[in-house]
Amino acid sequence: MDVSEILENVRSGQMEIEEAEELLKKLPYEDLGYAKIDQHRKLRQGFEEVIYCQGKELGHLIGICRRMADEKINVLGTRASAEQAEAVLKELPDFQYDPASRILKAIYHEVPQIGKVVVCTGGTADIPVAEEAASVAEFFGTKVTRLFDVGVAGIHRLLNNMDVFEHANCVIAVAGMEGALPGVVAGLVDVPVIAVPTSVGYGANFNGLSALLTMINSCSNGITVVNIDNGYGAGYVATQINRLAVNGHEKNR
Repeated sequence: MDVSEILENVRSGQMEIEEAEELLKKLPYEDLGYAKIDQHRKLRQGFEEVIYCQGKELGHLIGICRRMADEKINVLGTRASAEQAEAVLKELPDFQYDPASRILKAIYHEVPQIGKVVVCTGGTADIPVAEEAASVAEFFGTKVTRLFDVGVAGIHRLLNNMDVFEHANCVIAVAGMEGALPGVVAGLVDVPVIAVPTSVGYGANFNGLSALLTMINSCSNGITVVNIDNGYGAGYVATQINRLAVNGHEKNR
């Protein structure tokens, strides 16, 4: 529960001042000893704190998830392994796990899906990173359209599906190998393109470095590049762009 909710509950009489004081003692963050949960994140940035699961001890991960769940905060964990997910779900059955995107989440408050972001991939091997991007955007309230396997090895597959990009506020283009897809897409659409290089490819791909360099050096305009395999970062930024577009449209109506 953030400060706005606490104050609203006090004003409406649903919460006593003493209870509010106890809750406010935990803010702006709650110190668990091994982690400091940022309770003010949504108030400052409009997004809840996200848990990066990879490398975390099971006990720590379960503890963080439990404290956020206790506050009925929508919880999002990225890069969760199957072992981590199994342990969390055993203790906290409200959570859900998607093995494709490795997203671990619990939804306590439904978030309306607004606007439109298109997530496209060069090939099917890029789908796990694309699903991470799409799932993150959806978690934060973005309506997502997926378009997979439209890479430059068969460019007609992309050109035959250009109607998918209509009314999109942003595009996330995910590709490995040489990473050419975002540059092609950016040359065909009139909205920002977030390029996501993946570690998919043969030896000279250098685990995504060749795709990253291609995207950074693209001559197409309107491209922003995130780190290798960083679907989370792409989904987050796409949601910010989408919100600005939707809010600006509403203000101008």
